[in-house]
Formats: sequence, C-alpha cells, structure tokens
Amino acid sequence: MLRGAAAESGVERHNNFDALRLVAAVSVIFSHSFLLSQGRQDNEPLMWLSGGQTVLGVVGVFVFFVISGFLVTQSYERTGSPPRFLAKRALRIYPGYAACLLLCALALGPLLTTLPLGGYLANPGTWDFLVANLAMNVEHNGLPGLRFTGYDIGTIVDGPLWSLPCEMVMYLMVLALGLLRLLRLAVLLPLLALGVACIWFDTAQSPWFIGSVGWLLGFFAAGMILYKLQGRWLFNPWLLGAALAGLAASVPLHLLILLFPLFGAYLVIALALAPGLPVIPAARFGDLSYGLYIYGWPVQQTLLRLCGGLAWWQLFPLALAVAAALAWLSWHVVEHPALRLKPRGPAPGPAAAKLAASG
Repeated sequence: MLRGAAAESGVERHNNFDALRLVAAVSVIFSHSFLLSQGRQDNEPLMWLSGGQTVLGVVGVFVFFVISGFLVTQSYERTGSPPRFLAKRALRIYPGYAACLLLCALALGPLLTTLPLGGYLANPGTWDFLVANLAMNVEHNGLPGLRFTGYDIGTIVDGPLWSLPCEMVMYLMVLALGLLRLLRLAVLLPLLALGVACIWFDTAQSPWFIGSVGWLLGFFAAGMILYKLQGRWLFNPWLLGAALAGLAASVPLHLLILLFPLFGAYLVIALALAPGLPVIPAARFGDLSYGLYIYGWPVQQTLLRLCGGLAWWQLFPLALAVAAALAWLSWHVVEHPALRLKPRGPAPGPAAAKLAASG
C-alpha cells in the first residue's frame, strides 16, 4: 500500500517490495472471492491448509504491514523533517482513498441503489458514508438502498478499508518515536512483544479501534526492527533456514498468526532485499497494489450484484481484471500526480538510493 520513495524521486530501485505488495494485494482479492461469493471462507486454500487459522488475504495484510514498518521507518529517517514526512504519507494514502470513496458514493451507489436517484442523494446515509470515511471512520460501511448479495456482508461497500486507519496510526507512531529519538531497538523490541501479546489475546475482536491497531502492531514493529538491523549479514543461509523452519512449524502448532511477526516478517524482507535474488519489475505499468487493494472488494460486490451467482473461480479473474484497470487509472490519474506534489528534501546519497523504496 506504500509507494517507494525511490520511484517518487526517480531513483531506480533494486528490490522486490513492489512485487511483494502486488502479490499481497492479489491475495486479498483471491480470498475475498470465496468470502463474497459463498458468504464464508471455509474452502479458501490457506484456511484449509492451516487448519482454520487464517486465509491468504489476511496474510497479505500482514505482508503489507511488515513492508510498511520497514519502509516508513526508512522514510522518516531519510526525510529528516516531520512536516515533510507527514505530507509524504498523506499524499501517498489519501488522494487514492478519497477518489475511491467518491466513486463508491457518487457513481456506484446511484447506479445500484434501489432508491430513486433523488431519494438516494437526499438520504443522510449517503453523505454520512462519505464524510465519515473521509475522516477515516470506516465503520460507516453501507450506502442507502444498496445490497449486493443476500449474505450478511452483502451491504458492505468496501471491506478492506478497515486496515487504513490502523496504518495511519502506525505512521503517527513512527513520527512520535522519531521526534522523541526513540527509533531504537531498545524501544522497538518491546513494541514487537506488545504486538505479539495483542495477537495472543486476539484484540482484533475488541469493539474498540485500538484493538485492531494492537493486533497489527507486531507486524509493523517487526518491519521497523528489520530496517534497523539491515545489512548483508542479515540474509545468511542459516537465518533463512531457521525462519523457514519456524514458519513451517507454526502451522501444525496452530501458531501461524502469532509467530508470523517473528519468522514470516523476516522472510518477507529477505525476499525483498536478499542479494542474488532477481528483481521483478512489478511496477512497470505503475504501482497498482494500493489500487487493487481498495478497489477489489467493491468490484467483486458489483460483479456479484450484476451477474448473480458467480463461483469463486469465476469471480476472481473477472474482479482482478476490472480492479487492475481501475488501479491503473487510479495510479496514473490520481496517485502518481499527487505524489509529484510531495515536498522535496535533500537528495539521498548513493547508499540510500540503492536501497530506497519507501513510501
């Protein structure tokens, strides 16, 4: 969900962060194809393989937050200015998000609502959805007269938006720690421990927003720690083997989610940065991962409403194609032009430029 700082400044990148984000976004659409077409995810492959622990799309969110922790910490340290840091974060997330909300409320809603157009536009719920979500209150997730399917989730316009306020809180956490000069391992390691504890106690089930933030904290903190530990020594075969073994063992132990911040996060950053791995040009046509993430769900819901009973294997490729087209438009019409407005700082040095990939 984050755009590389190197790409924003025209510096060539030598990593696979774009490819990993793209895979993570596609995995979210893949998992939602089961949920939205069947009303449940029991048959989703990772749910079956993991003994009911999680689905591939949730792991995709973990990957996003690990990468964000790494790259946003890098972005703060390279930016050197809190106002510039906040401006860069806002310009990366908010324009594409706002455009998606406007399309949902003022295009998708009027097309599919059961209300007359005048009644839809006069309904307070329409503007409540738009204003609340623009303020990052994503609990307001339905539009008047709009039901896509008969399932309980059939009224939700854009489910994946739940993670964006959590990500914004993580950005503010990085800012606060940076201002207090606390972006150090002595602080980040307890943050990781707190995040793992939140997973253990499953704070995501809490009705309070802070519960979701805590549940995702471990993944973001793991990325921050790996940024502080970065170096060629970090990706030696022994560590890679230990991480693979630990992640594999977490499945039969039914600890996959709990141990992902420890083992999975390391493997994510290793896949992005380990020397010798080929670099996949995943952003050749633009950075589509964010657009795929925010448009996938409403596209899937719309296809189900228009086409009726689509199976998951029919819904997934259709939704992916349409969402990819919208993501391409979002990147080239909204997101990339917005990034050109970001405040400029000092040019990064050669060493930073080689690693650069922050949003």
